[in-house]
Amino acid sequence: MDSNEVNKLLAGFLGTCFIVFSVGIVSDALFASPAPEKPGFAIEATEPAEGGAAGPAAEAKPIADLLATANAEAGAAVFKKCQACHTGEKGGPNKVGPDLWDLVDRPVAEHEGFAYSAGMKEFSKGGAEKWTYDNINHFLLSPKKFVKGTAMGFAGLAKDEDRANVIAYLRTLSDNPKPLPAPGAAADASAPAKPAEGAAPAKPAEGAAPAAPAKPAEGAAPAK
Repeated sequence: MDSNEVNKLLAGFLGTCFIVFSVGIVSDALFASPAPEKPGFAIEATEPAEGGAAGPAAEAKPIADLLATANAEAGAAVFKKCQACHTGEKGGPNKVGPDLWDLVDRPVAEHEGFAYSAGMKEFSKGGAEKWTYDNINHFLLSPKKFVKGTAMGFAGLAKDEDRANVIAYLRTLSDNPKPLPAPGAAADASAPAKPAEGAAPAKPAEGAAPAAPAKPAEGAAPAK
């Protein structure tokens, strides 16, 4: 093999190496993936501004109205969600939560043998607060909003029908079920009563002096 052929082979080899090297440089530039400053994925979440107003608390409908159409048998099915933490038997054991036998009108945080949270004890006001139908309704709607600091991790029952049915079922877990509240019993009693249509205006109390007529302003002409 003469020197010309050797030179051609070397030139072809070097040219091929140059092309491969050039392609590698261009590929790195096009598809570069710089390493992140911190490993993992960045997830941005919008947080409320400090001091911002809290969202409106959930409101429960009057339980007296809900119980008027409640179904205790349907409530027994919903109560299965509670059985992981509660029993409903007479003399039943406490679990993660206290036994719920005879719950309606029972003093809050007073069930024997159960260690209640500080939040529940504060809410109970030393046993003065009771598990009325209304209290149970609000608690089942949103436990942590109704009793601040409660250890109950249940998110609550958002559906009015589910809460009413469960409360109707809880009412049956007693030797003497408490009377149901009359529908409309939760109406606002603070508003002043209106006189009946056609009724005479109220008379002043007996012996009270009649109101003196207003005196004309100083310098004003007397009325004609």
